[in-house]
Amino acid sequence: MVDFVLVLVAPGQGAQSPGFLTPWLELPGLADRLGSWSEVAGVDLIAQGTTAGADEIRDTAVAQPLLVAAALASAEALGATPDVVAGHSVGEFAAAALAGVLTPEQALSLIRERAQAMAKAAAITETGMTAVLGGVEEEVLASIERHGLTAANINGAGQIVAGGTIEQLAAFKA
Repeated sequence: MVDFVLVLVAPGQGAQSPGFLTPWLELPGLADRLGSWSEVAGVDLIAQGTTAGADEIRDTAVAQPLLVAAALASAEALGATPDVVAGHSVGEFAAAALAGVLTPEQALSLIRERAQAMAKAAAITETGMTAVLGGVEEEVLASIERHGLTAANINGAGQIVAGGTIEQLAAFKA
């Protein structure tokens, strides 16, 4: 009989906040681990996770490696092996590492490439996303399409994320 099941769910982009790694640096060995992961990720995870501002860590090229490293560090801090892992979007890479499919270094290397490619693509045209809460799914999707937007994520009942240019999003919100 199992007394408990440990599930670790790694979040997607947007879960980061300024200074969110600060308390973790007190954990033995974590600063060293983040330092070595920083080299793989191409991002100073310690600086970005402790002293960087909201705008800086919103940058896809920074946010994604930070979130993967935070999920990996969370599992390490628990000191127990999760029975089940899952991830949302970028969190899927952390989940793959926690499941043993990838090493932490492989996950961070892949996420570095993914994040840089996404940031580069987003820099071509100013784009954004907005969450649509509530409404009938078919009607929300039709409205998103009418405005030339893309349904980027269907996060579950009652939340659909629309993505597109800043101008399209402004017209959609109006």
